[in-house]
Amino acid sequence: MAPQRGDLEAGENISTDLSRGANSSSGPFDIISTKNASIDILRRWRKAALVLNASRRFRYTLDLKKEEEKRKILSKIRAHAQVIWAAHLFKEAGNGVNGNAESHPPPTGDFGVSAGQISAITRDRDHNAFEELGGVKGVADALRTDTEKGIYGDDTDILKRKNAFGSNTYPQKKGRSFWMFLWEAWQDLTLIILMVAAVASLVLGMKTEGVKEGWYEGASIAFAVILVIVVTAISDYKQSLQFQNLNEEKRNIHLEVVRGGRRTDVSIYDIVAGDVIPLNIGDQVPADGILITGHSLAIDESSMTGESKIVQKSSREPFLMSGCKVADGSGTMLIKQDISRSKEHERISVLARESTIGMNGVGDLGNALRNYFFVDVNFPHASFAFFPVLALIFIDNITMIPPLTEPMFLKLSKAFTFMVTGVGINTEWGLLMASISEDNGEETPLQVRLNGVATFIGIVGLTVALLVLVVLLVRYFTGHTKNLDGSPQFKAGKTKPSTAVNGAVKILTVAVTIVVVAVPEGLPLAVTLTLAYSMRKMMRDKALVRRLSACETMGSATTICSDKTGTLTLNQMTVVEAYSGGKKMDLPDSKSQLPPILLSLLIEGIAQNTTGSVFVPEGGGDLEISGSPTEKAIIGWAIKLGMNFNAVRSESSVIHVFPFNSEKKKGGVALQLSDSQVHIHWKGAAEIVLDSCTKYVDASGNTVPLDQDKMSFYKKAIEDMACSSLRCVSIAYRTYDMDKVPADEQQLTQWMIPQDDLVLLAIIGIKDPCRPGVRDAVRLCQNAGVKVRMVTGDNPQTAKAIALECGILSSEEDAVEPNVIEGKVFREYPDSERGEIAEKISVMGRSSPNDKLLLVQALKKRGHVVAVTGDGTNDAPALHEADIGLSMGIQGTEVAKESSDIIILDDNFASVVKVVRWGRSVYANIQKFIQFQLTVNVAALVINVVSAMSSGEVPLNAVQLLWVNLIMDTLGALALATEPPTDHLMTRSPVGRREPLITNIMWRNLLVQAAYQVTVLLVLNFRGESILGLERETPQRATEVKNTLIFNAFVLCQIFNEFNARKPDEFNVFKGISKNHLFIGIIGITLVLQVIIVEFVGKFTSTVKLNWKQWLISVVIGFIGWPLAAVAKLIPVPQTPLHKFFTNMCNRRAKSSSHQ
Repeated sequence: MAPQRGDLEAGENISTDLSRGANSSSGPFDIISTKNASIDILRRWRKAALVLNASRRFRYTLDLKKEEEKRKILSKIRAHAQVIWAAHLFKEAGNGVNGNAESHPPPTGDFGVSAGQISAITRDRDHNAFEELGGVKGVADALRTDTEKGIYGDDTDILKRKNAFGSNTYPQKKGRSFWMFLWEAWQDLTLIILMVAAVASLVLGMKTEGVKEGWYEGASIAFAVILVIVVTAISDYKQSLQFQNLNEEKRNIHLEVVRGGRRTDVSIYDIVAGDVIPLNIGDQVPADGILITGHSLAIDESSMTGESKIVQKSSREPFLMSGCKVADGSGTMLIKQDISRSKEHERISVLARESTIGMNGVGDLGNALRNYFFVDVNFPHASFAFFPVLALIFIDNITMIPPLTEPMFLKLSKAFTFMVTGVGINTEWGLLMASISEDNGEETPLQVRLNGVATFIGIVGLTVALLVLVVLLVRYFTGHTKNLDGSPQFKAGKTKPSTAVNGAVKILTVAVTIVVVAVPEGLPLAVTLTLAYSMRKMMRDKALVRRLSACETMGSATTICSDKTGTLTLNQMTVVEAYSGGKKMDLPDSKSQLPPILLSLLIEGIAQNTTGSVFVPEGGGDLEISGSPTEKAIIGWAIKLGMNFNAVRSESSVIHVFPFNSEKKKGGVALQLSDSQVHIHWKGAAEIVLDSCTKYVDASGNTVPLDQDKMSFYKKAIEDMACSSLRCVSIAYRTYDMDKVPADEQQLTQWMIPQDDLVLLAIIGIKDPCRPGVRDAVRLCQNAGVKVRMVTGDNPQTAKAIALECGILSSEEDAVEPNVIEGKVFREYPDSERGEIAEKISVMGRSSPNDKLLLVQALKKRGHVVAVTGDGTNDAPALHEADIGLSMGIQGTEVAKESSDIIILDDNFASVVKVVRWGRSVYANIQKFIQFQLTVNVAALVINVVSAMSSGEVPLNAVQLLWVNLIMDTLGALALATEPPTDHLMTRSPVGRREPLITNIMWRNLLVQAAYQVTVLLVLNFRGESILGLERETPQRATEVKNTLIFNAFVLCQIFNEFNARKPDEFNVFKGISKNHLFIGIIGITLVLQVIIVEFVGKFTSTVKLNWKQWLISVVIGFIGWPLAAVAKLIPVPQTPLHKFFTNMCNRRAKSSSHQ
């Protein structure tokens, strides 16, 4: 469907954005991306904003001062961490010399090691104590765990371990209470002035009119202010709770542990000491532990030390720290306990209490820490000079949460397994995280722009309020303001001072109330409200938002670079074709077709060269295969060929491992057999492994040269399988001399496993079907102006076949270069040409992570708003570089998730499309709210200004304006900012990132409505008595009825206009209203409260009861807004934004004057 012109919810054509580029900025509020914005840019817009309540306005933005302090604290904590331990060890050494060496209590209960012992070993890297316990085997026995099968893992076992060693949590500040939000809502300068005015009015009223009648006006203003504050605080508090819940979801990492020999998926909360944990590519080490076995294992400890240094781990250095990342190698690890239950707790606490600050600059650090720790920081004098970070975290009754992670990018990634020896607060990472208060604040581009809009409206409102104040004061003190009987309210020399002051206070109250209505403090917070609502709903749509700004940025996305496997496909793989023994196997799982030697080598290679595993239930039953989908498919195929996984693995030992690498597209392993033979097995991308082969095993079991004909046969087989959308994998091996294998462990870690002169064993084709509905999702994106590009490491032919099946490529004619391109071809283009080629790419096959990064950079330079999906560690740079990084929740590594903005929990491309929908909905909802709020602003200001300047009276008093403000600000935001997304949003072009927030359609709608309301209500204000037939009433009664009807009609106009705001560019404003229960509820509550205000609390609101005719008139006035809005939508609007029209006109005038 072709996009309609001037569509509000879609925005102006994105091509205007593309031509402008993505990095220019013309003003403090024109920040198109806050993802990598500098602190100076963020500080600039804050300074430019007109703010009356800074604590509320900037609540959900980044606290710049706090952010800078946190960075300094982190660096200082890391800088002095070694000093802490040095002093601690120095004291222990002193005690040892004096014969007072502290000994840990003997183990008690079911475990052969105490919490303090195991904590000290891991924390202090105490090799002597580690060896005294018996090394890895001794620690495992002491923790009652099996290094292969893990702990028993029933509820009783888990409980015992938590009681003995603690849980994997650390303390953090509780969220702010409701009273804190109430206090912040009080900080509004205008509300404070109104409360002072209310008190003054109360005192003066009771003095002049008596206690019985004089308290109403002051009390009603005070009550209205309190109501605004309470409703505001409740709304903000509920938003805060939503963000807390979402943060809990972000922290709740799930990973596999081995319990009872079976791999089980558990939360990071539930890890206990003794757990054996296999970690996959790029995962975070979830607790302190000990390496069981490993091959060239390297850990990135920069999250702990602050230094980008890769640390090699082996049997000589087996200690692993929580919070670090796997950078290279493979291995097995064991996990420790909670310090708050151990003697270690007491020791560190005492140590901290006895400490003092003896280093330059650390005293200042202590002052800064008071803002971040849970208790005050005291540094009493003592004989040791070190920094007592650890003293502050051992307090009772603190909410416990799981460890957080820290983003970083790793170049290599492999798998290993470890044994848990320490969890939660008993890890250095836990101590560090407990020391830092997390700041959830973050600006979004829309939030920044809305602050600009709020500032502009606020300046206008302040100007109007000042004008009204001056006019009313001049009229009052010159005697032009009359009472109802026509007498002047103020007579010089005759009016009592208290009466004059009371009159002035009333005028000041009206002026300040106009400011309250005019300065939309809640406008930027409406973004937070709609984002909080959207984020909660997106969780149900399987999308977890990690960065607020990504939610709205997705509404501007012009292209999505998607992975193939698991995103566009189901990730449910099975081997459906196989070529082995020099021919195609009739049935891929028929072992009778393979000679024994070939079958033996094939099974050996599959069993050993894998990161997967097989669990055999003790009581019988189906085998349980774990690992990546590809590994599971290959292992499953080998089992059908007769493989006994555990038996085959026990027949040889691993010498060295080269894990699968996304650059090399293959992985290998070197094995030593029982007869000291060495076999090297390789597995990977079919054509890449095949190119390294010089021989193959034929149908007779003989190893024969791979001649040109056979090479062509295999290449043709790969091409045919790829064209059938099969993933092709080659399996090969070679023998090697044991004498050539490095004997030294250090040399072995650097050894490159030979990968030439291989013998081909088999080429298999793995089927991974497309996800149901993915074709519809791709078509929905294309209709919405969003181009979907497939970026995969698979064979280009396989990628092309899947792209045709998904609809990314419409026909075979489109499947030509550069629409379909290989990664190595793309990367060879010069920068000057790469951008133009990137525009045309629909499918990129055999791409490396760096190719994906180059594609993202090229598209961004062309002005695109780029969304990228990724799951691997090496995808992190591209996820970080993209406007929106989308990581996979199931297959994604922890590094990829931390680098992303949104996590797709079900790895489904259809969920990505739902995120686009929600992103557009956020923008559309904010525009609806702006249109509604500006209509109220314009109407209220014009009515009061005209009335004040002409008659000296305002028809809408302070209490009534505060009620209007409540409808407009908090309730209006709740009603309009929580509209669910519609299909209409996905039939338009992407929202331009530089499209004006207030579009021409919005100007048309709000000006028509405001003009109608102002006209009708001003007519009622000046001619109301005659029109309403109130001539027979007393002047006082007639004025009261007229002003009440004006107030009632004005409020009803806003209620009817809320419906119009729902669909700014559609005639049917009721479409989908039954699905938005919150909108219906708020409208109902507003109506009920309006009836109560008019009919029952007139003393407080200065209103009188209306008869049914007057109610009918009020309703009709409001109702006319509906047909009027429909007629207004027939009025065409120009394509050029209004502000550009005036800018161009001013520029033309300036040019013409300069020529003259």
